[in-house]
Amino acid sequence: MRQWVARACAGFVRACVVAAVTMLVPAVWAAAAALWVWWWGGDPWSGTVPFVWACIGTLALARPVGRMVRSLVARWTGTVIPAGYRQAGPVTRMSTGYWWNGFSYERTRRDALMDQKWRTRWRDPAFWRDLRFTAIAPLTAGVVAAVPPAGVAVAVLGFSRSSFLAGVLGLVVAIAAAPYAWRPVVPVAARFLRPSPARSLADRVDELTAQRADTTVAQAAEIRRIERDLHDGAQARLVGLGLSLATAEKLMETDPDQARALLRDARAGAATSLNELRELVRGISPPVLNERGLVDAVRALALDSPLDVAVSADVRLSLDPPIESAVYFGVAELLTNAVKHARATRARISVARDDTGIVVDVEDDGRGGADVPADGGLAGLRRRLAVFDGTVEITSPAGGPTRVRMVVPCESS
Repeated sequence: MRQWVARACAGFVRACVVAAVTMLVPAVWAAAAALWVWWWGGDPWSGTVPFVWACIGTLALARPVGRMVRSLVARWTGTVIPAGYRQAGPVTRMSTGYWWNGFSYERTRRDALMDQKWRTRWRDPAFWRDLRFTAIAPLTAGVVAAVPPAGVAVAVLGFSRSSFLAGVLGLVVAIAAAPYAWRPVVPVAARFLRPSPARSLADRVDELTAQRADTTVAQAAEIRRIERDLHDGAQARLVGLGLSLATAEKLMETDPDQARALLRDARAGAATSLNELRELVRGISPPVLNERGLVDAVRALALDSPLDVAVSADVRLSLDPPIESAVYFGVAELLTNAVKHARATRARISVARDDTGIVVDVEDDGRGGADVPADGGLAGLRRRLAVFDGTVEITSPAGGPTRVRMVVPCESS
């Protein structure tokens, strides 16, 4: 009995919320109609202003209503309805001083952003889906969701006017409909707010194209870094080593002591070159990662960190090498940020598995307030994991702590 009462109360609240959200646009038009009746003086043009304001209100409420309904459906049922909104491109200042927003040239950055915003919205199919939903939802999910609050209103009026039968009927209708009245919003939202398969496919193609471009750029930068390290480090030392050996060979008969000194220097240079090559290879793919896997590699990384790092991992993972490498360097990036920017003293790393993939949490006691600039390390981390459909969630309030969760869907043995 108690469980059923809880369901009825929760359903009543949800029905009221659904009715309020879906009836926002009809409420705007009802207010416009009331204004027109109050304002009308026999002139047919007197209804123009209320009509224009109702249209503006509908256009302004379309996207907020769609977002609220998606959020409510995801929170109540776990059904995620992708929005599929188009993202605006960058605004660039040209050599002429004008700003290009992808559609037109504007004199100021503010004008370029405003023009881009409205052009993108008008050409966005998701906006028109939201607008269509505001017309369909009140006649479907909104009407059904309004039954429980309407029943309560009838019950209150019936009891206040000594109409016992009307009050009881209204109360029975409200209680019986409450657990179910909000549910029609789920299929209606899924049907009219979800992007079409063609749109979803186009968005996925755009996303994969951007990821491929990011991966290509990252690979090119990594190759340039390796070439620069080889040229400035090991290559220069090996060239010097060759010269020392050639000189020692010439001095072997005339000045054996000088030749032996050159050979000692050459041996030290060879050892230094070997260490540099090992460090370079470790930067490409740490040996411990290849030999012992991700968990042990993260533990070794924690031991080398200047922070007091605690690693908890109750599973042994056997992942594909690209995924292991991406997660490993992601943890390394987060620890570096904790030392360099957050001024942390302690950190905690948790590696776990769930039903879909690997979950890595990195938390530090730094000052927080981390942002994600487009050219920063955190944005690069997101792009690196996005190649594997991974996500990065960052929680970093001012004053700390900073918590980053990396989730990568994968199969593991």
